[in-house]
Amino acid sequence: MGIRRVTGVAGLVARTTAVAGVAATLALGAAPGPAAAHERAAHWQPKDTHTDARFRGLAAVDRRTAWVAGSKGTVLRTTDGGAHWKQVAPPGAAAEALEFRDIEAFDARRAVVLAIGEGEASRIYRTEDGGASWTESFRNPDPKAFYDCVTFFDHRNGLAMSDPVDGRFRILSTRDGGRNWRVLPSAGMVPAQTGEAGFAASGQCLVASGPKDVWLATGGGASARVLHSRDRGLNWTVAETSVPAGDPARGVFGLAFRDRAHGIAVGGDYTAGNPSPHAAAVTGDTGRTWTPSAQPPPAYRSGVAWLPRSRTAALAVGPTGTDLTTDAGRTWRTVDPGSYDTVDCVRDGACWAAGEKGRVARLGHRPS
Repeated sequence: MGIRRVTGVAGLVARTTAVAGVAATLALGAAPGPAAAHERAAHWQPKDTHTDARFRGLAAVDRRTAWVAGSKGTVLRTTDGGAHWKQVAPPGAAAEALEFRDIEAFDARRAVVLAIGEGEASRIYRTEDGGASWTESFRNPDPKAFYDCVTFFDHRNGLAMSDPVDGRFRILSTRDGGRNWRVLPSAGMVPAQTGEAGFAASGQCLVASGPKDVWLATGGGASARVLHSRDRGLNWTVAETSVPAGDPARGVFGLAFRDRAHGIAVGGDYTAGNPSPHAAAVTGDTGRTWTPSAQPPPAYRSGVAWLPRSRTAALAVGPTGTDLTTDAGRTWRTVDPGSYDTVDCVRDGACWAAGEKGRVARLGHRPS
């Protein structure tokens, strides 16, 4: 299904002075006024990837460069805004049918990609030449571990997380940009609930903000929780959220933090057709407490990202559409019906989204 160009997305990446005003107009559902119409409108621009892989891993570098990672051992990179894509997966990935679910890119040449699965199916690869060659830097030796997400604090320090092993989430750490990894001690990790795990749905079940803070999203247990570490994964605290839980298909699927204090959690029940009330929550205290959105997205959402240059606007995506908030996650409004699994925005104003059937799009402009 193609992406409908909905006028409700107009102005999302307008110039800094116009972002707040245009976003407020959208939230009210009003047609853009003369001032907003003078700005260039914005909408999701589909990019042809020439593949039907499902992309749940996405790393936006800027308006021209982005990486996506997905099923069938697929990793693609563009350096011209999505006009052309190059398959740059690690050698043999397609033959081994690796499921790439997360990718972190430092620039157009350096990236780290995570393949998920039980035991040795969970792997981490690193490239320094735009995907021309890769080094396998980690292969999971423990059949009880299943790695879901990876995140970086900077170009050197990063973490990856596994579903609970012996009752606690397992954390990998790197201090050299993903060249080497080690399992962190479990003493500072809080006990997991029965059935609790992470969701490898959007590459956003483990996210960092600043030099040391990191958050881990969970589901599948009695309550959907968010774990927080202030020391790069050595010690953790935990808070419950209002996002639906109590079932293996329910929980928090994606997190985004504007800074170390202000965050948004999205999720729900990913089973098609099942309702997902209270599918979003917000925090203003580094995740110690979470408040349900007064008007959440209407259905399950797997990915979320703060809009560039805004302290109050963010996008959430899922199989049934894209939602916009202009009040830091308190209320949401659907602005596009297209199916996406993950979204990423970067400082130069670019936002990218990716999902099923090779779907990738960039938030772009059209003349008013």
